[in-house]
Amino acid sequence: MKRLLPFSITIFIIYLLNWYVLTGILTLSTNPYIAPVFWIIITVITAAVLYGFARMAKHGMDLFLKISVHIAFTLVVSEIMMAILLFLGDAYDLIAGVPRNVYWVEACFMLMLFTIFLFVYGMIFGKYNYKVIRHTLFFDDLPQSFDGFKLVQISDVHAGSLNNHKAVQRGINLINAQEADLFVFTGDLVNNKAEEVKPWLTYFSQIKAPYGQFSILGNHDYGDYIKWGNLGNDKAKNLFQLKQYHRELGFRLLLDEHVHLTKDDQHIVLAGVENWGIGFGERGDLKKAMAGTTAEEFKILLSHDPTHWEAQVKSFVPKVQLTLSGHTHGMQFGLEAFGIKWSPVKYRYKHWAGLKTENDRVININRGFGFIGFSGRIGIWPEITVIELKKK
Repeated sequence: MKRLLPFSITIFIIYLLNWYVLTGILTLSTNPYIAPVFWIIITVITAAVLYGFARMAKHGMDLFLKISVHIAFTLVVSEIMMAILLFLGDAYDLIAGVPRNVYWVEACFMLMLFTIFLFVYGMIFGKYNYKVIRHTLFFDDLPQSFDGFKLVQISDVHAGSLNNHKAVQRGINLINAQEADLFVFTGDLVNNKAEEVKPWLTYFSQIKAPYGQFSILGNHDYGDYIKWGNLGNDKAKNLFQLKQYHRELGFRLLLDEHVHLTKDDQHIVLAGVENWGIGFGERGDLKKAMAGTTAEEFKILLSHDPTHWEAQVKSFVPKVQLTLSGHTHGMQFGLEAFGIKWSPVKYRYKHWAGLKTENDRVININRGFGFIGFSGRIGIWPEITVIELKKK
């Protein structure tokens, strides 16, 4: 009974939403077939989602369930957009004592269609719409030999979600085309299981840089979000296999440790921590990763979750000049245009994409190379970051 009540309330709310949207559509046309066709479509989509979840125990999150859920999600979001605008118009008309404005309803309906178009675009093209984002950063304490040193960063590959080999190869080509000195990957190679990256090993192993390819683990890499048998041994084996795959990719996995990158008898420190994130597991040990480093050394830290920077890194001694993170994906939905930078993820993270400077320390949050959950991106495109270090 306790489980049935929330389900019943959800179904009732969805029914009201569809009924209200239908009243708007019927304002534009009195065709007698519109209402029955509308309800048939809604019923079929709802039945497909319920059937997909009912067979989930046997088939898992299969293609049928993914498609039906994405169709339902697209429809619900587009209906909500129409309903909000329609309600504002109805409220005004009620106060003014005038009939429902047909032109306003047309605008609401067009908004609904436009929202559907955005979701379809995001699911077909947006999720592979790779963008190269460049930053030039100036530091007083950067060794002179590293003036002009260029690194490329990607994050959050989520290999289990990728399904377009040609598009991914285009992304790999873009990475190599930057001709960076250093390549770094800041976590979440897979969604849950190491085996997800196996079909993509030949792709990401193409990434090469003169000073090496380095990586860290993200919260999804530990297999925390699925059930494992054999008293946790399978989970441990999975993590071991994932670390092996990092090696096969040619990535040097940094696990609470650091290395020196040397150029012309000068060096910088590159460190990496295991995942540390508020609400996502606080495994990383920053003190261990930085043990033996000095205040005079220029340090770059790879840390998957930006809450680590907020909680520890930005005030850590010795100073970590540059931190590279990912994790947020920019929620794969938002607007970054015309001077506007907005995503719903801003209500979870103070800073969710791009550069931020505080206490004379800099963090860059990569928007992610892949995707998870929603199989698409709208307005927040997959990112390849290029950072050039300059001596101030």
